[in-house]
Amino acid sequence: MVLLDNDTFLTELTRLFQKTRISGAINVTMKQYYGQTKPPPRDTKRTSVSEHSEHKCLFRATNGKKKLSTVISSKDVTKFQMAYANVLKANMDNLKKRGKRDAKTKTKTNKAT
Repeated sequence: MVLLDNDTFLTELTRLFQKTRISGAINVTMKQYYGQTKPPPRDTKRTSVSEHSEHKCLFRATNGKKKLSTVISSKDVTKFQMAYANVLKANMDNLKKRGKRDAKTKTKTNKAT
C-alpha cells in the first residue's frame, strides 16, 4: 500500500475513478489512525486514545489491483473534505440506477415477516 500526501491522493483517486468508469468498483474506507504500523504486543497495556495528542484519520482507496492511502491530521480535515467532495461529485455521474421491485415481491416479503 502506498502512503501519499493529501493532494497526491486526491489526484490518484481521480485517475482511479477514470480507469473504472466503464466497469469496476472502487472501495473507499476511512478510520481513526494512531500512527502505529505494527499492532501492540498482547502482554502490555493498550494505549488509550487520550494519550495521543493529535487525532488523525486514515483514508484508503482500492479497486482490487491498485491501493492508495493517506493520513489526514485534524487541522486539515475541512480542507481535505471539501476537495474530496469535489472529486466525488465530478466522478459520480455514471452510476447505474437500481431496478424497481415488483408489487408481488413486496407483498411476499411483507407476508413472510
